[in-house]
Amino acid sequence: MRLLHVDRTEPVPTARFEDSAPLLSIDAAAFRENFNRRPFLIGHRLTSHPLFELPRLLELARTLPEANVEYNAGDIPVSLRPELTPRTGLSVEETVRRIEDCKSWMVLKYVEHDPEYRDLLHRCLAEIRVHSEPLVPGMMQAQGFIFLSSPQSVTPFHIDPEHNFLLQIRGTKRIHQFDARDRSIVTEEQLERFYEGAHRNLPFDEAWRSKAWVFDLQPGQGLHFPVTAPHFVENGPGVSVSFSVTFRTPDLEYRGLVYNVNSWLRRRGWRPTPVGVSPWRDRLKCFGYRLCRRLQRLLRRKPR
Repeated sequence: MRLLHVDRTEPVPTARFEDSAPLLSIDAAAFRENFNRRPFLIGHRLTSHPLFELPRLLELARTLPEANVEYNAGDIPVSLRPELTPRTGLSVEETVRRIEDCKSWMVLKYVEHDPEYRDLLHRCLAEIRVHSEPLVPGMMQAQGFIFLSSPQSVTPFHIDPEHNFLLQIRGTKRIHQFDARDRSIVTEEQLERFYEGAHRNLPFDEAWRSKAWVFDLQPGQGLHFPVTAPHFVENGPGVSVSFSVTFRTPDLEYRGLVYNVNSWLRRRGWRPTPVGVSPWRDRLKCFGYRLCRRLQRLLRRKPR
């Protein structure tokens, strides 16, 4: 144990600042060396921000579309099939009000629908963009997620499709993160299914624990998650509030297309070359996929 969907969207707009003081503290060398390869810590100054107080989070939960609020019991195992996730029987409002003792886990998705949270998200991403653009240009699809968790709750083992910085606002979390390139933990077949729309949760083998980077995340700290880096989270003894700042880049769209083609080939009996092993094969698959889509659109438009 080392303690320490894919549609193109408009680029992330430049944030407007009233206060020019940075919100994040980022080590440029650590970012350059580790971004989208392995986890690393950053700092932030959002711990007393009024947008993360419970009354304001309750207001946000009430105004978000129902599909953008996910919540369930937090007293669950690390390895959990999504269809077996237990519910608490509480409403969204009851969950927020009783988060200290209701043993729940909640995520407010796509909080950029609210103008205040959108401005804060863009301001954080503007500071990350300075470091990310030289490495993977084209920051786009800015999305924010707020996690509200009861003491000792668990977020099961899963993967996510975005570049992600998780900022710890209140409480503590122990995060177990694994190498996204380790195919003994997440296989090519699992990634293919994920990019085709399978649920984010994956089965976890307890024998893998020794492979994890483990971070006891404190308020004022943030952690980078490379794309599809598998991880699970164990909440500390108090209520936890975290702000997940995410974005995508054009290379992730390309990656998703190649995984879709590989899945199509595998279902027809082929054994496709894993993504990234052969760049020319990846380019050919992406070209073929896009060509087929164009031909399909032309055939649909052809007059009868």
